[in-house]
Amino acid sequence: MDQLDKTNLPRHIAIIMDGNGRWAQNHSLGRIAGHRKGTESVRSVVEACRRIGVPFLTLYAFSSENWSRPEKEVEALMGLLERYLKSELETMTKNEIRLLAIGETEALPSSVKAVLDETIAKTAGNTAMTLILALNYGSHDEILQAVRKIAEEARQGAIDISAITEDRFAGYLHTKGIPDPDLLIRTSGEYRLSNFLLWQMAYTEFYFTETLWPDFREEHLVEAILEYQKRERRFGLTSDQLQKKRS
Repeated sequence: MDQLDKTNLPRHIAIIMDGNGRWAQNHSLGRIAGHRKGTESVRSVVEACRRIGVPFLTLYAFSSENWSRPEKEVEALMGLLERYLKSELETMTKNEIRLLAIGETEALPSSVKAVLDETIAKTAGNTAMTLILALNYGSHDEILQAVRKIAEEARQGAIDISAITEDRFAGYLHTKGIPDPDLLIRTSGEYRLSNFLLWQMAYTEFYFTETLWPDFREEHLVEAILEYQKRERRFGLTSDQLQKKRS
């Protein structure tokens, strides 16, 4: 951690936590054991981001497509989520971590939704870091919902379509008020976005690692941030233009 440039940290890291099933298979265990082990990585990465000083962390915890998994696996995932929220509330409070959720959380089991809402409410005043859980989230659906809201407001004459800018459109997304990710990490050697924050990651730096999520720890996070710090983020400009802008 000491080798990190604290003046060039990503403001927002997003992580696609992949590889729980393969980790379980490699250890001759059932998939649920892999998910259970993965919660240890969640704890490690959240605490590491807090120590390093990363203000925003988004974890892709459950996609809208994940409902198609075997029923027992879905039930186990929901149970792990509920237990995680209950067990980490004290830590979040102690470390001044605010919890938010993006996605269609109304579809979550009632007991999970209740604990989620309670945790969000109890951590609302925390200001040191924001942890965002993407739950029942799908970026295509998020964008479609935003378009429908804009279309309905335009139909009612509440907005002028010509006045819709990128910033204003972003205000209709689940991530309203949250900065776009600077760094995306995907574990387990897969190279795709899986319907995750498609609008928000237009200029995000991508980092892919072969490490399976249950094995991902602080040292792997530091490696990803170090790689991020080697890159020149030009946002469409040339290197010379960027240098002039900085000077």
